[in-house]
Amino acid sequence: MSVLTKACKLLNKLSIRYYSGKVGIIGVPFDKGQKKQGVARGPEAIRAAGLIQELKMLELDVQDYGDVLYHAEDVDKVNNMSHLNHVASCTSHLSKQIQQVLQEGRQALTIGGDHSLSIGTIDGHVKEKKDIAVIWVDAHADLNTNKTSESGNVHGMPVALLTTELADYWPYLPGMDWQMPMLSIRNIAYIGLRSVDRYERLVIEKFGITAFGMEDIERYGIHDIIHMALNKIDPHNTKSLHVSFDIDSLDPLEAPSTGTPVRGGLSLREAIHLMEEMYRTRRLNAVDLVEVNPQIGSERDVKNTVEAAIHIIQAALGYTRRGLRVPKGITDMPLQTTQ
Repeated sequence: MSVLTKACKLLNKLSIRYYSGKVGIIGVPFDKGQKKQGVARGPEAIRAAGLIQELKMLELDVQDYGDVLYHAEDVDKVNNMSHLNHVASCTSHLSKQIQQVLQEGRQALTIGGDHSLSIGTIDGHVKEKKDIAVIWVDAHADLNTNKTSESGNVHGMPVALLTTELADYWPYLPGMDWQMPMLSIRNIAYIGLRSVDRYERLVIEKFGITAFGMEDIERYGIHDIIHMALNKIDPHNTKSLHVSFDIDSLDPLEAPSTGTPVRGGLSLREAIHLMEEMYRTRRLNAVDLVEVNPQIGSERDVKNTVEAAIHIIQAALGYTRRGLRVPKGITDMPLQTTQ
């Protein structure tokens, strides 16, 4: 056996060591990271549309852990950071829940809720798996600090809160002592950007962050972009992978019921292919699906957005557009034909 063959077999073993076929669902009905009501109903709407039944059709071992509950502590306020006490308490509980799900050998599927919840999901993933890489699928970079944000909405700040390189840009944050930045910004790749603030662009350029906007996707195609991103943040195919997927990365024609839509986004087909490729790595340990807001738009808008969310989740967890595998015990059945 050649050295190259041995190396390929070793990489294959490493690449599947995280995959289990077991999924743990966590709902986060949280809306305090932004100001529009309704996004807290996202988990309810996605579950009601048949999420769990659809996942069980994939022959997955599915456990629903319910919704994250928390009590907001009374802490000092921080300038230009809305509802920090709520964000701190909710994400602290969520981080522990993510760690539990991963410890039980399950992939963690978190449905939100606004994008500030990813502070908790990624923190928990890092604490449990140590060496992780994150694909951040979003129209926005979410790289602001309280000093640069125009809105003070924390759902525009999670990447800046999570990464070690930006730790010195923050004041002391009461209630956030449990969360210390442990993720290098070199381990994050953006896909789908098209609404990036000036400060965020400066940070992306200063730190050489892997960031692919819609014009890059138009130039290279979504398939190549996915693998370019993975090659940058996980060149040896050994890291536990996390996808944080904001539904506003899709074009509003595909997913209109979201709080900060931006025209010219991903097609649902591109998003599904992205998730199919992430599934094929066999190292996708955590997925966040956030910013579905059932109180925005018509009944049809909400239906289209929720269905898009479920298609994306299914692709991440093994659904293939080529068709599902034949269940065990059926392969010996004779096929009936009609004349």
